[in-house]
Amino acid sequence: MNTTKESLIGAVSKTLVWRGLLAIAIGVVSVVWPNITVGAFVILFAVYAFIAAGMDAVRAFTSGRAGAVIGNLLLSLLSLAAGVVALVWPGPTATVLTLIVGWWALFTGLVEIAMVFTSGRRAGERAWLILSGLISIAFAVALFIRPDLGALSLATVFGLYSIFFGISSLVVAREGHELRHSTGRPAEAVS
Repeated sequence: MNTTKESLIGAVSKTLVWRGLLAIAIGVVSVVWPNITVGAFVILFAVYAFIAAGMDAVRAFTSGRAGAVIGNLLLSLLSLAAGVVALVWPGPTATVLTLIVGWWALFTGLVEIAMVFTSGRRAGERAWLILSGLISIAFAVALFIRPDLGALSLATVFGLYSIFFGISSLVVAREGHELRHSTGRPAEAVS
């Protein structure tokens, strides 16, 4: 593997690590302090969505495959739109906020599952994308079934979802790190 591809994999892995750590931190805060106000949750969600949008855009522009570029750009646009909607209408009821988060989770899950079908993904990465996508869809369905959960319950459920999402990002980043190191060794032995 050439140095450019190795550095590209390294950059994507670092992005996934930071995204995973951020998701876990936000998840822990949401679970530990579930009594945050709806307004604070709106801002927290918007910040998370904007950061996720930025990181997905970085992954899109550092990817060498068209499918990954399109998938990551779509995820970036979805996260950006969710953040803007949350900030433009900061006073929605818990039900409306629940539905916004539900639609965001549904579309994110569908895009993650669709990204499995792009070429060049390792089996472990595909499995985590499928699992993460299915968890996102299940989260959305739960929110659609019970949109009256309220801010406290939503904060707790979102926190648990964020922790899982963060852990899955860290696992995928580790897969990329292992790929980078396992493909670099044979080249070093030949040199």
